[in-house]
Amino acid sequence: MTKLMSTAAALALLASPALAQEDETQVIGVSIPAATHGWAGGMNFHAQETIDRLEETYPQLDFVLATASDPAKQVSDIEDMVAARGIDALVVLPFESEPLTGPVASIAEQGIWITVVDRGLSEEGIEDLYVAGDNPGFGRVSGEFVAEQLPEGGDIVVLRGIPTAIDNERVEGFETAIEGKGINVIGMEHGNWNRDDSFTVMQDFLSRHPQIDAVWASDDDMAVGVLAAIEAAGRDDVQFVLGGAGMKEMIDLVRQGDEMIPADVTYPPAMISTAIELTAVGLVSGAPVSGEFTIGSVLVTQENADQYYYPDSPF
Repeated sequence: MTKLMSTAAALALLASPALAQEDETQVIGVSIPAATHGWAGGMNFHAQETIDRLEETYPQLDFVLATASDPAKQVSDIEDMVAARGIDALVVLPFESEPLTGPVASIAEQGIWITVVDRGLSEEGIEDLYVAGDNPGFGRVSGEFVAEQLPEGGDIVVLRGIPTAIDNERVEGFETAIEGKGINVIGMEHGNWNRDDSFTVMQDFLSRHPQIDAVWASDDDMAVGVLAAIEAAGRDDVQFVLGGAGMKEMIDLVRQGDEMIPADVTYPPAMISTAIELTAVGLVSGAPVSGEFTIGSVLVTQENADQYYYPDSPF
């Protein structure tokens, strides 16, 4: 079970969604990206499983789940939830931060409870509840590992995710951790948390840089694309690739002591379940659930990898 840690803001839980009368049905809309990569696939799995379970537990709640393959579709989905289903609460994991900020803010102004998950909005204070992994910590843990593995410094390349608030937080945490360690970032591009995009980005890095000591892929799906590009190029200068999020295939490589994947950093897709459950509990019980909940990132090495390996998981 993922250990849930509350931030300072969570210590001041002050509010909850509007409590329904016993005979009144309330509707929770859940808007998430489609399964465009492994982490999102795991997140979709956990969202549906949680909704199925909560609908049995709370007959006074209805759920509407929509998945979107781009920001415009996600905005349209959310507007439909409001117009056609009259949702009382919205749980949203933004496909991208900026395009979703205005539309979600407009919905919040109508008095609808807003729970934002993971990627965040580009303006603070819109949501009532924010549930996410520790993105600054994710970057920090990653940077500390890279610096430890390259004690004499080195030249590395970095793959960023989709342009979002959490991507910025990860990169800032990483850069702070490697500051003064002799680690030179000679290339940084967006791989969009996508294997194919990351393969292309890494191909470009390899063509432009004759020596790359390591890669911070910052995501396991992107790490898969990076590894494929390195293999296709026949390069042996890259010492290791560090991804993140805890994909079971990557954790298994860490367990086996793979030289190219010596570690991973956790970022569980099941956080969507935490967000949906907290929102539901607030609606049915009036329990205070506003604030921020942060799920810590842990460095996974061969020594502790068995604790984070779930062979039956979809991710």
